[in-house]
Amino acid sequence: MAWFKRTNTDLNPSAGEKRVRTEGLWEKCEQCNHVIWKKDLDANLGVCTKCDRHFRIDAQTRLNLLLDNSEYDIFDAGLSSTDPLHFTDTKAYADRLRKTQESTGLTDAIVNAAGTLEGRPVIISAMEYSFIGGSMGAVVGEVITRAIERGAAERKPVIVISASGGARMMEGAVSLMQMAKISAALARLDDAGVPYISVLTDPTTGGVTASYAMLGDLNIAEPGALIGFAGPRVIEQTIRQKLPDGFQRSEFLLEHGMLDAVVHRKNMKSYIARALSFMEPHNGHRT
Repeated sequence: MAWFKRTNTDLNPSAGEKRVRTEGLWEKCEQCNHVIWKKDLDANLGVCTKCDRHFRIDAQTRLNLLLDNSEYDIFDAGLSSTDPLHFTDTKAYADRLRKTQESTGLTDAIVNAAGTLEGRPVIISAMEYSFIGGSMGAVVGEVITRAIERGAAERKPVIVISASGGARMMEGAVSLMQMAKISAALARLDDAGVPYISVLTDPTTGGVTASYAMLGDLNIAEPGALIGFAGPRVIEQTIRQKLPDGFQRSEFLLEHGMLDAVVHRKNMKSYIARALSFMEPHNGHRT
Protein backbone atom coordinates (compact mmCIF):
# COMPACT_ATOMS: atom_id res chain seq x y z
CA MET A 1 0.00 0.00 0.00
CA ALA A 2 1.12 3.50 -0.84
CA TRP A 3 1.29 4.72 2.76
CA PHE A 4 3.93 2.10 3.64
CA LYS A 5 6.29 3.17 0.81
CA ARG A 6 9.14 5.54 1.39
CA THR A 7 9.84 8.22 -1.14
CA ASN A 8 12.99 10.22 -1.79
CA THR A 9 11.19 13.24 -0.40
CA ASP A 10 10.54 11.38 2.89
CA LEU A 11 14.23 10.52 3.21
CA ASN A 12 15.36 13.92 2.02
CA PRO A 13 12.76 16.68 2.48
CA SER A 14 14.80 19.11 0.40
CA ALA A 15 14.70 16.87 -2.72
CA GLY A 16 11.44 18.38 -3.93
CA GLU A 17 12.82 21.85 -3.42
CA LYS A 18 15.91 21.01 -5.51
CA ARG A 19 13.74 19.88 -8.42
CA VAL A 20 11.84 23.15 -8.35
CA ARG A 21 15.04 25.13 -8.14
CA THR A 22 16.46 23.56 -11.31
CA GLU A 23 13.22 23.82 -13.29
CA GLY A 24 13.69 25.93 -16.42
CA LEU A 25 17.49 25.78 -16.29
CA TRP A 26 17.70 23.10 -18.99
CA GLU A 27 16.20 22.63 -22.45
CA LYS A 28 15.85 19.38 -24.37
CA CYS A 29 16.32 19.47 -28.13
CA GLU A 30 13.42 17.75 -29.86
CA GLN A 31 15.63 16.85 -32.82
CA CYS A 32 18.63 15.16 -31.18
CA ASN A 33 17.38 14.79 -27.56
CA HIS A 34 20.45 16.65 -26.32
CA VAL A 35 19.89 18.38 -22.98
CA ILE A 36 21.29 21.91 -23.02
CA TRP A 37 21.92 24.31 -20.18
CA LYS A 38 19.65 27.28 -20.80
CA LYS A 39 22.49 29.79 -20.50
CA ASP A 40 24.48 27.91 -23.16
CA LEU A 41 21.43 27.84 -25.42
CA ASP A 42 20.90 31.59 -25.01
CA ALA A 43 24.58 32.27 -25.64
CA ASN A 44 24.28 30.25 -28.86
CA LEU A 45 21.35 32.43 -30.04
CA GLY A 46 18.74 29.76 -29.30
CA VAL A 47 20.43 27.15 -31.53
CA CYS A 48 21.16 23.61 -30.33
CA THR A 49 24.86 23.24 -29.55
CA LYS A 50 24.89 19.65 -30.84
CA CYS A 51 22.66 19.39 -33.94
CA ASP A 52 22.18 23.08 -34.87
CA ARG A 53 18.39 22.95 -34.54
CA HIS A 54 16.96 26.47 -34.38
CA PHE A 55 14.69 26.86 -31.35
CA ARG A 56 11.80 29.31 -31.52
CA ILE A 57 12.64 32.70 -30.02
CA ASP A 58 10.42 35.67 -29.21
CA ALA A 59 9.98 38.91 -31.13
CA GLN A 60 12.05 40.98 -28.73
CA THR A 61 15.00 38.59 -29.05
CA ARG A 62 14.71 38.80 -32.85
CA LEU A 63 14.91 42.59 -32.70
CA ASN A 64 17.87 42.47 -30.32
CA LEU A 65 19.75 40.13 -32.67
CA LEU A 66 19.18 42.23 -35.79
CA LEU A 67 19.25 45.84 -34.68
CA ASP A 68 22.46 47.62 -33.74
CA ASN A 69 23.26 47.64 -30.01
CA SER A 70 19.80 46.10 -29.43
CA GLU A 71 18.45 49.66 -29.58
CA TYR A 72 15.22 50.52 -31.37
CA ASP A 73 12.02 52.54 -31.15
CA ILE A 74 8.77 50.59 -30.93
CA PHE A 75 5.75 52.14 -32.63
CA ASP A 76 2.05 51.31 -33.11
CA ALA A 77 2.15 49.21 -29.94
CA GLY A 78 -1.20 50.29 -28.51
CA LEU A 79 -3.56 48.56 -30.93
CA SER A 80 -5.63 45.62 -29.69
CA SER A 81 -8.52 43.59 -31.10
CA THR A 82 -12.12 44.53 -30.34
CA ASP A 83 -13.37 40.92 -30.78
CA PRO A 84 -15.65 41.88 -33.71
CA LEU A 85 -17.47 38.51 -33.83
CA HIS A 86 -17.78 38.01 -30.05
CA PHE A 87 -16.28 34.61 -30.77
CA THR A 88 -16.33 31.69 -28.34
CA ASP A 89 -14.90 28.18 -28.78
CA THR A 90 -13.40 26.41 -25.76
CA LYS A 91 -13.29 29.85 -24.16
CA ALA A 92 -14.36 33.36 -25.08
CA TYR A 93 -11.97 35.08 -27.49
CA ALA A 94 -12.05 38.22 -25.32
CA ASP A 95 -10.84 36.16 -22.34
CA ARG A 96 -8.17 34.47 -24.44
CA LEU A 97 -6.92 37.86 -25.63
CA ARG A 98 -6.80 39.30 -22.14
CA LYS A 99 -4.94 36.31 -20.71
CA THR A 100 -2.39 36.30 -23.54
CA GLN A 101 -1.84 40.05 -23.26
CA GLU A 102 -1.10 39.61 -19.56
CA SER A 103 1.30 36.69 -20.11
CA THR A 104 3.24 38.26 -23.01
CA GLY A 105 3.05 41.94 -22.16
CA LEU A 106 1.99 42.62 -25.77
CA THR A 107 -1.34 43.83 -27.13
CA ASP A 108 -1.14 41.47 -30.12
CA ALA A 109 1.14 39.10 -32.04
CA ILE A 110 3.33 41.75 -33.68
CA VAL A 111 6.02 44.26 -32.73
CA ASN A 112 7.01 47.19 -34.98
CA ALA A 113 10.44 48.70 -34.48
CA ALA A 114 12.60 51.32 -36.15
CA GLY A 115 16.37 51.15 -35.78
CA THR A 116 19.58 50.55 -37.67
CA LEU A 117 21.01 47.31 -39.03
CA GLU A 118 24.78 47.61 -39.50
CA GLY A 119 24.26 51.36 -39.76
CA ARG A 120 21.36 51.24 -42.22
CA PRO A 121 18.01 52.63 -41.01
CA VAL A 122 15.33 49.92 -41.28
CA ILE A 123 11.75 49.18 -40.23
CA ILE A 124 11.13 45.71 -38.77
CA SER A 125 7.85 43.95 -38.01
CA ALA A 126 8.50 40.89 -35.85
CA MET A 127 5.72 38.39 -35.18
CA GLU A 128 5.30 36.84 -31.72
CA TYR A 129 4.38 33.14 -31.88
CA SER A 130 3.52 32.88 -28.19
CA PHE A 131 0.59 35.26 -28.78
CA ILE A 132 -2.17 32.87 -29.94
CA GLY A 133 0.22 31.05 -32.24
CA GLY A 134 1.35 34.27 -33.93
CA SER A 135 -2.00 34.30 -35.71
CA MET A 136 -2.84 37.15 -38.07
CA GLY A 137 -5.91 39.13 -37.09
CA ALA A 138 -7.01 42.69 -37.80
CA VAL A 139 -4.39 44.21 -35.49
CA VAL A 140 -1.48 42.22 -36.97
CA GLY A 141 -2.60 43.24 -40.46
CA GLU A 142 -2.96 46.90 -39.49
CA VAL A 143 0.36 47.08 -37.66
CA ILE A 144 2.33 45.45 -40.49
CA THR A 145 0.59 47.70 -43.02
CA ARG A 146 1.57 50.76 -40.99
CA ALA A 147 5.18 49.57 -40.91
CA ILE A 148 5.18 49.18 -44.69
CA GLU A 149 3.62 52.60 -45.20
CA ARG A 150 6.16 54.17 -42.86
CA GLY A 151 8.95 52.46 -44.77
CA ALA A 152 7.63 53.89 -48.03
CA ALA A 153 7.20 57.40 -46.57
CA GLU A 154 10.65 57.48 -44.96
CA ARG A 155 12.30 55.40 -47.70
CA LYS A 156 13.57 52.83 -45.22
CA PRO A 157 13.81 49.14 -46.11
CA VAL A 158 11.12 46.98 -44.50
CA ILE A 159 11.85 43.59 -42.91
CA VAL A 160 9.02 41.33 -41.75
CA ILE A 161 9.91 38.35 -39.56
CA SER A 162 7.14 35.76 -39.80
CA ALA A 163 6.35 33.21 -37.08
CA SER A 164 2.71 32.27 -37.42
CA GLY A 165 0.09 29.57 -37.55
CA GLY A 166 -1.82 31.64 -40.13
CA ALA A 167 -4.99 33.72 -40.09
CA ARG A 168 -6.79 34.07 -36.76
CA MET A 169 -10.00 32.06 -37.04
CA MET A 170 -11.62 33.94 -34.14
CA GLU A 171 -11.88 37.01 -36.39
CA GLY A 172 -13.24 35.19 -39.44
CA ALA A 173 -13.23 37.10 -42.73
CA VAL A 174 -11.75 40.14 -40.98
CA SER A 175 -8.48 38.25 -40.55
CA LEU A 176 -8.51 36.98 -44.16
CA MET A 177 -8.89 40.54 -45.44
CA GLN A 178 -5.47 41.34 -43.97
CA MET A 179 -3.81 39.19 -46.64
CA ALA A 180 -5.00 41.53 -49.40
CA LYS A 181 -4.46 44.64 -47.29
CA ILE A 182 -0.80 43.91 -46.57
CA SER A 183 -0.16 42.68 -50.12
CA ALA A 184 -1.54 45.94 -51.52
CA ALA A 185 0.70 47.95 -49.18
CA LEU A 186 3.70 45.90 -50.38
CA ALA A 187 2.80 46.67 -53.99
CA ARG A 188 2.91 50.38 -53.16
CA LEU A 189 6.25 49.89 -51.40
CA ASP A 190 7.58 48.21 -54.53
CA ASP A 191 6.31 51.10 -56.68
CA ALA A 192 8.22 53.46 -54.38
CA GLY A 193 11.41 51.44 -55.00
CA VAL A 194 11.95 50.57 -51.32
CA PRO A 195 13.29 47.07 -50.55
CA TYR A 196 11.24 44.50 -48.67
CA ILE A 197 12.91 41.46 -47.10
CA SER A 198 10.84 38.59 -45.73
CA VAL A 199 12.36 36.36 -43.04
CA LEU A 200 10.47 33.10 -42.50
CA THR A 201 10.97 31.24 -39.22
CA ASP A 202 9.51 28.13 -37.63
CA PRO A 203 6.59 27.96 -38.24
CA THR A 204 5.28 30.13 -41.07
CA THR A 205 1.97 28.71 -42.30
CA GLY A 206 -1.55 29.44 -43.51
CA GLY A 207 -2.58 32.87 -44.75
CA VAL A 208 0.74 34.42 -43.72
CA THR A 209 2.60 32.14 -46.14
CA ALA A 210 -0.08 32.73 -48.77
CA SER A 211 0.50 36.50 -48.65
CA TYR A 212 3.27 38.74 -47.35
CA ALA A 213 5.71 36.04 -46.17
CA MET A 214 6.34 35.00 -49.79
CA LEU A 215 6.22 38.46 -51.38
CA GLY A 216 9.67 39.71 -50.45
CA ASP A 217 12.21 41.10 -52.88
CA LEU A 218 14.25 38.55 -50.98
CA ASN A 219 12.70 35.59 -49.13
CA ILE A 220 15.01 34.15 -46.47
CA ALA A 221 14.32 31.30 -44.05
CA GLU A 222 16.04 29.89 -41.00
CA PRO A 223 17.24 26.26 -41.24
CA GLY A 224 14.61 23.61 -40.62
CA ALA A 225 11.67 26.01 -40.45
CA LEU A 226 8.21 24.59 -41.22
CA ILE A 227 6.83 26.66 -44.09
CA GLY A 228 3.61 25.99 -45.97
CA PHE A 229 -0.09 26.68 -46.33
CA ALA A 230 -1.80 23.55 -45.00
CA GLY A 231 0.04 21.19 -42.66
CA PRO A 232 1.73 18.00 -43.96
CA ARG A 233 -0.81 15.73 -42.27
CA VAL A 234 -3.74 17.56 -43.88
CA ILE A 235 -2.09 17.32 -47.30
CA GLU A 236 -1.38 13.61 -46.92
CA GLN A 237 -4.97 12.94 -45.92
CA THR A 238 -6.22 14.98 -48.89
CA ILE A 239 -4.05 13.49 -51.63
CA ARG A 240 -3.76 10.05 -49.96
CA GLN A 241 -0.03 9.91 -50.62
CA LYS A 242 3.06 9.89 -48.45
CA LEU A 243 4.96 13.16 -48.66
CA PRO A 244 8.74 13.27 -49.28
CA ASP A 245 11.10 13.53 -46.32
CA GLY A 246 11.66 17.13 -45.29
CA PHE A 247 8.56 18.33 -47.13
CA GLN A 248 7.69 21.95 -46.22
CA ARG A 249 11.01 22.51 -44.48
CA SER A 250 13.28 25.39 -45.47
CA GLU A 251 15.81 23.27 -47.30
CA PHE A 252 13.13 21.50 -49.36
CA LEU A 253 11.59 24.85 -50.38
CA LEU A 254 14.99 26.27 -51.32
CA GLU A 255 15.71 23.22 -53.48
CA HIS A 256 12.37 23.66 -55.27
CA GLY A 257 12.73 27.39 -55.92
CA MET A 258 10.34 28.74 -53.28
CA LEU A 259 13.03 30.53 -51.25
CA ASP A 260 16.06 32.61 -52.14
CA ALA A 261 18.23 31.50 -49.23
CA VAL A 262 18.37 29.52 -46.00
CA VAL A 263 20.51 31.41 -43.50
CA HIS A 264 21.78 30.40 -40.07
CA ARG A 265 20.58 32.65 -37.27
CA LYS A 266 24.11 33.77 -36.39
CA ASN A 267 24.63 34.98 -39.99
CA MET A 268 21.21 36.56 -40.51
CA LYS A 269 22.14 40.14 -39.64
CA SER A 270 25.22 40.27 -41.87
CA TYR A 271 23.36 38.51 -44.71
CA ILE A 272 20.51 41.04 -44.62
CA ALA A 273 23.02 43.91 -44.46
CA ARG A 274 24.78 42.65 -47.61
CA ALA A 275 21.45 42.20 -49.35
CA LEU A 276 20.37 45.75 -48.51
CA SER A 277 23.70 47.05 -49.78
CA PHE A 278 23.03 45.31 -53.08
CA MET A 279 19.46 46.69 -53.19
CA GLU A 280 20.44 50.29 -52.51
CA PRO A 281 19.27 52.61 -55.29
CA HIS A 282 21.77 53.88 -57.83
CA ASN A 283 20.84 56.87 -59.97
CA GLY A 284 17.27 56.66 -58.73
CA HIS A 285 16.76 52.99 -59.61
CA ARG A 286 16.98 49.81 -57.57
CA THR A 287 19.58 47.31 -58.74
